[in-house]
Amino acid sequence: MADANTDPRKLKTDLWKKMADSPFVMVGPTDGHAHHEPLTAQLDEDQVDTLFFFIGKTNRLAGGGRVMAQYVSKGHDFFACLDGHARIDNDPAQIDKLWNKQVEAWFPEGRDDPNLALLRVDIESAELWETDMSLSGKVKMLFGGTIKSDEVGSHAKVETTAENSPA
Repeated sequence: MADANTDPRKLKTDLWKKMADSPFVMVGPTDGHAHHEPLTAQLDEDQVDTLFFFIGKTNRLAGGGRVMAQYVSKGHDFFACLDGHARIDNDPAQIDKLWNKQVEAWFPEGRDDPNLALLRVDIESAELWETDMSLSGKVKMLFGGTIKSDEVGSHAKVETTAENSPA
């Protein structure tokens, strides 16, 4: 459900642009028994509603299951809470597609590192917030003034983060 003036398609497009610029998210199981941890999302433009993370096989998320991922953009102007199902998907073609120098730094034996696991998170729902304050709203925030709701931004609950789909 989106706010009256919210364009969910714009929020979805902005989510993927922001995550491409700063792909760091906090991910953890939804059972409430383990802390969330920072991971670097690997984005595949060909797979909508999917995040990938290179993790060690002993990582607390390696067992899969329901997870939540929280995202805050680099400029603190976009926030997302992503709910989904995690599982290990060590497809060699997908590993090759997502492999990069930053991942290699964590897995010195490369794609064949015995500790390497590719965690796939299939997003099932999301809640997105984008702060797009007016100039007066930014001035009020800077000096501790009261900010009106029309100065704040957009919010939507979506069932898919696919950019071209309706809410």
